[in-house]
Amino acid sequence: MTGREKQILNLIRKNPLISQKEIADQLNITRSSVGVHITNLSKKGYIKGKGYVMNEEDYVTVIGAANLDIHGFTEEKLILNDSNPGTVKICLGGVGRNISENLTKLNIDTKLITATGGDSNSKKLIEECTLMGIDMEDSLILPDMNASIYLAIIDENGDMALALSDMSVLDRMTPEFIKSKSHIIKNSKIIVLDAGLSREVIEYVLINFKDNKIFLDPVSIKKSRKVKDIIGKFNTIKLNRMEAEFLSGMSGKKEDDLYRVSKYFIQQGVKRVFITLGKQGVYYREGDYSNLLTPPQIHVTNATGAGDAFMAGIIYGSMFENHIDDIAKFSASASILALSHENTVNPNMSEESVKKIIEEMF
Repeated sequence: MTGREKQILNLIRKNPLISQKEIADQLNITRSSVGVHITNLSKKGYIKGKGYVMNEEDYVTVIGAANLDIHGFTEEKLILNDSNPGTVKICLGGVGRNISENLTKLNIDTKLITATGGDSNSKKLIEECTLMGIDMEDSLILPDMNASIYLAIIDENGDMALALSDMSVLDRMTPEFIKSKSHIIKNSKIIVLDAGLSREVIEYVLINFKDNKIFLDPVSIKKSRKVKDIIGKFNTIKLNRMEAEFLSGMSGKKEDDLYRVSKYFIQQGVKRVFITLGKQGVYYREGDYSNLLTPPQIHVTNATGAGDAFMAGIIYGSMFENHIDDIAKFSASASILALSHENTVNPNMSEESVKKIIEEMF
């Protein structure tokens, strides 16, 4: 489904009797274009009959950060306490938003619940995400706040050398606000949380939507502290090695260590755990079954969005209830695709592109 088709579908969901002229006026496109898109939606099975009767789809709700990313790239070794020549790129980011964009490119119907402000950056965020097909209708808009900003310095190897983030607007999201979105969250096939949310919001979701599958992206060691004692309440978690070591209190240096670390999370109540290991691949576990997947070495352009692409791959595979081995391969391939582009989200992300990498590398 294209971004424009998703926009039209969202309008029809809100008002099944909306006219083509009303849709055209709201989206500032021609009525004939609307007719073409509606015909395509009918052919694809998303709408049928008069009054645009909807075929309900399974969807994912992501609750987390959306921000503006500022990335500085250097081609030479960084020199601290000095001005380094390089290039600067500005794009959309935020763990929750990045996961949502990847999912949308993988043709998964995705709703993003985030918090943003009333400044020009916030408006840019909302407009561009909507054009991508991400449903942000249920996000919190605070006119007195600015959009979140993430600033990262990328070294000559494509790895993040240093980053600063201002996510204060996300702290304004409360359990009361989440409660007002209960009908959206409850009907999700999967709920995804990033640990940039407040402890209160995370706990509220875990308690009030415990019958749903809830996935966690810890974001960082610092942000993961708030979930250390409730980690077992998540269905699926995606961690890097340092986050896994911190949350388990164990070393994860060797494969035997990873066996014990992953088992710890399963014993806490987690159903599936994926521990990403950079160039060494990913160690994953479901129940008593565990495995290490080591992909081939590739050139890294920008590592910033690799984890978000990996998480999107996990969600994609889980939506189709795939075997954990297949989920790991798909997620690793999505991550490889992300690593090959300077943008946080590779614009070429798609089901076909990921499956092509699986065929070539696995």
